[in-house]
Amino acid sequence: MQVVGCQIDTVWENKPATYARITSLLEATPPPHGALVVLPEMFSTGFSLNLAKTAEGDDRLSEHFLAAMATRLKTYVLGGIVRLDANGRGRNEAVLFDMQGQESARYCKLHPFSFGQENLHFEPGDQTVIFTCHDFKIAPFICYDLRFPEIFRQTVTQGVQMFVIIANWPTARIDHWITLLKARAIENQAYVVAVNRCGADPNMTYSGRSMIIDPQGQTLADAGSEEAVISAELEVAVVKENRRIFPALTDMRTPSQCDHT
Repeated sequence: MQVVGCQIDTVWENKPATYARITSLLEATPPPHGALVVLPEMFSTGFSLNLAKTAEGDDRLSEHFLAAMATRLKTYVLGGIVRLDANGRGRNEAVLFDMQGQESARYCKLHPFSFGQENLHFEPGDQTVIFTCHDFKIAPFICYDLRFPEIFRQTVTQGVQMFVIIANWPTARIDHWITLLKARAIENQAYVVAVNRCGADPNMTYSGRSMIIDPQGQTLADAGSEEAVISAELEVAVVKENRRIFPALTDMRTPSQCDHT
């Protein structure tokens, strides 16, 4: 399966301008039909806590943009959007549309970024999500989730072979981003497709470094620090063979299985 990461310099709190930027980037580097195209967290506005600017209204502009792009390009498309819950608080979500523009999966970020006060404005999700794309079982996660390996391992025990991680991960901690991405791949013997933004907003700068990493922790693609489209051909057989040759996952133990005497 071909996966495509679209690393963009999001236009701050300006959805139409960001849509135009994405369209131009993908027109210059068209993804193959059937590919999984991935956009960053809060792809259309940047990491803003201003729900009046970021949240989808009744018009659902960003969701319709993703759905229309999936239909036009004949690809699957996953990107980060913001919705409001019944209490008017935000939900930081990753949503997937299939090649017919139909919603296929929706995940809400389990760990709002308290260091950046996201938790004051956004409700956390309450479950992991697994979807199937071609032959792959895939789990999406969002930015700060990357620091919590237990949720990745939980999905692997359910057969996941690929993680898709979307983010607005700042330059100040970019070394952590790269190290943790490789760790999640190696410890779970799974592909990692990680798409970050680049550029700057009024609060942070972003180094990009969107990456596609194989189950051995080897980098298949790295977007660098500028706007870019990266891609790689991924195979379920590679995951299965890695897990067969070095069956570390079969040695997993839960705390209840360990001797505490």
